[in-house]
Amino acid sequence: MSRSRHTSHRLALIMCAAMLVPATVTGCATAAYTIQEQFGIEKRDILVDRVGDVAKSQDEAKEEFEDALSAFRAVVAVDGGELEDRYDDLSRAYDRADAQASEVRNRVESVKRVSRDLFREWEAELDDYSDAGLRRSSERQLRQTRQTYDVLADKMDRATESMNPVLSVFRDRVLFLKHNLNARSIASLEGEQADLEDDVARLIAEMEQSISAADDFIQSMRGS
Repeated sequence: MSRSRHTSHRLALIMCAAMLVPATVTGCATAAYTIQEQFGIEKRDILVDRVGDVAKSQDEAKEEFEDALSAFRAVVAVDGGELEDRYDDLSRAYDRADAQASEVRNRVESVKRVSRDLFREWEAELDDYSDAGLRRSSERQLRQTRQTYDVLADKMDRATESMNPVLSVFRDRVLFLKHNLNARSIASLEGEQADLEDDVARLIAEMEQSISAADDFIQSMRGS
């Protein structure tokens, strides 16, 4: 069985086990790690899995923001009686982008939690070595892993922060159209399309850099 299939199988077992654990226990990160480690999944495996989840959710967020931009373009270009339908499309596109942004934030926070625990555990266990050479090697690997992770964390934070102003712009425009669904309100938004396109383009660039950093981190963890 391949490593990825084996990990997926173990994760499935954990999900079944988690259903039998009280909510007060599953809410505790330490208890959750204990359960996972009983099934042979170490914190480094959990971290790699969660970093992959972040990359996937960011890729999906890119699509949702692009869809919202397309819906905005359609509103600005509307002709005749289609205005309400176009507004509904934009409102739904904004809701999807907002929901996906929340998912990205949650996944980034989950990565940060497990990384803190992993590095804390790794550093504490350096004192367990009796072989000084092996300790130095592990300490060097810890330092390199932290450096790679710090690059990833910075890219994730920048990508996450870039979502907020774009969402604010979309939210304001959706509310404005909701309250002023007429030709005059559309005309007042026509000049804003280029700025919004630039904002979304920057957001997507930040997402792509974060996804690339996630891929690099996953490869470094699998190769170490």
